[in-house]
Amino acid sequence: MAKNALSFVCQNCGAAYNRWQGKCESCGEWNTLVEEDVTGVTTMPVSIRSKRKGRLFALETLTGKSNDAPRLPSGMTELDRVTGGGFVRGSVLLVGGDPGIGKSTLLTQATSLLARAGHRAVYISGEEAVAQVRLRAERLGLADTPVQLAAETSVEDIVSTLSEGAVPRLIVIDSIQTMWTDTVESAPGTVTQVRASAQALIRFAKKSGAAIILVGHVTKDGQIAGPRVVEHMVDAVLSFEGEGSQQFRILRAVKNRFGPTDEIGVFEMTGLGLREVSNPSELFLSERDLGSPGTAVFAGIEGTRPVLVELQALVAPTTLGTPRRAVVGWDPSRLSMVLAVLEAHCGVKLSGYDVYLNVAGGLRIQEPAADLAAAAALVSSLVNAPLPTDAVYFGEISLSGAVRPVAQTSARLKEAAKLGFGRAVLPESARGETGADSGLVLNTVGGLTNLVAEIAAGGNPGGKRQANPDENREHLSEKNATPARFRREGR
Repeated sequence: MAKNALSFVCQNCGAAYNRWQGKCESCGEWNTLVEEDVTGVTTMPVSIRSKRKGRLFALETLTGKSNDAPRLPSGMTELDRVTGGGFVRGSVLLVGGDPGIGKSTLLTQATSLLARAGHRAVYISGEEAVAQVRLRAERLGLADTPVQLAAETSVEDIVSTLSEGAVPRLIVIDSIQTMWTDTVESAPGTVTQVRASAQALIRFAKKSGAAIILVGHVTKDGQIAGPRVVEHMVDAVLSFEGEGSQQFRILRAVKNRFGPTDEIGVFEMTGLGLREVSNPSELFLSERDLGSPGTAVFAGIEGTRPVLVELQALVAPTTLGTPRRAVVGWDPSRLSMVLAVLEAHCGVKLSGYDVYLNVAGGLRIQEPAADLAAAAALVSSLVNAPLPTDAVYFGEISLSGAVRPVAQTSARLKEAAKLGFGRAVLPESARGETGADSGLVLNTVGGLTNLVAEIAAGGNPGGKRQANPDENREHLSEKNATPARFRREGR
């Protein structure tokens, strides 16, 4: 009998070592090495394996007719948008998110809608009992739907049960970290068990044609727990994001073999479950602070959908030796770049100020078109000058201080006009792409210096509201359009 091969496997990245050590050299995490049995899953003798010949399979050419993969709409428009139109037969999706964010609620609603449409939908929970799942369904008003429930963790038992009768159209496994298989000798939740269990379920999905959704836990860094190889094994990886204190939830596709990876689905958490938000711009701007310095509305694009969101900036004098730079919902590296451009080309010295930037509503912005809106909000907060409440901003800032054009300008302007905005500040080179039916007053800027001078001209640098704001306005320098306040104080 072959001796078991023991190894120490990192539970964060999947790297294997022949001895225990405190820190994983691959990912840099501490105390993540666990002893596991990494013996191969096959029990075939070596003498037989060496004599076994592979079977022949047919080779095809690139020419030929290829049919689109048949899809099964879930009945939830926002979920179908992220998946690319519905669930593909035989596909496996991995859904991750923070604890309590609403993953089980979302999948319970999806399986209930499919069951009402006459499809066989199965919900298998490894963390909750059947009674607990029923309580959630009653709270959501879905107790009368013919969803098949089970509380099971053995992969072999799950595959044998689902192979009987009609093939399910959708199977939810909640969660993959609780599953275990007899083919490996490791505790449930370890890297070896997660990989082997996922492989068995993926093999069943490809063979039977059923769509499977695997729920994955996330680590403290927001990454899906378990080895990264599981994300490469599945067909799509969906991330369910949001803050527990807010009602907004965003479903984002991180990987999708059958659809786009830049689409988002927006939901609102209510007492009756998740409600789809067809117009997320109106939701993100519903509680906007009108007339407050340091706020700018950014017209962005998420996939094919234009989204308007408020950027909030706060610039305050620092009491520390090194000023703070805090960012929520945006790339900190881009904030550092915008601050450097403001200082180098616009004369705005922020080395003595703490800078805070926040994207309202819990949305995470990834495109560089938010540079112009962030710069406008920062300057507005610094000089205490409120930006026009009916204006939207978008444009990419280069290291030379120029404002570069961005894609889908017409779609951004149409969304702004639909929500009642009257003007837009955009790159000068994008004027020809705006279209004639936007109905907005277009303020084009070729460089960041002009925008800074325009905002600072109406500011109140003293930081206090006066009865006559005209007495505290700064005049611009004709030489380089830099606010006189920055030049006089030598900042």
